[in-house]
Amino acid sequence: MKIRTSFALLLVAASLSACMSFGSSTPTNVSTPLSSAPKTVEGNWADPNGIISTFQAGAFTTRTTDSNQLLASGTYTSTSPGLVEINMTSLVRKTQSKVNCALVGPNQLNCTSDSGAQFSLARR
Repeated sequence: MKIRTSFALLLVAASLSACMSFGSSTPTNVSTPLSSAPKTVEGNWADPNGIISTFQAGAFTTRTTDSNQLLASGTYTSTSPGLVEINMTSLVRKTQSKVNCALVGPNQLNCTSDSGAQFSLARR
């Protein structure tokens, strides 16, 4: 595997190792009212590097787009409307962690890792 790809995978795995919500979960300047926006994270999400995270019926996985290699897996639960807690195992780093994410818009999920790293995922 290329060094750049390895680094990207490691970065994503580290980023997903835990999340805390960003401030208020109430969207600001969102053109679609929250009531008509999806209130679930079910489906596929991508990070800026193109790594795909899938939320499906309580199961969470993260895979590469080029080889579909599984990077992390685990479970997720909704802690309140628009807030999700992910319990995952990084297969790259062989570590377990928690991630808290906030659905801040119909297509944006903001997350913070237990190490304090913040990142966003975009609905695909």
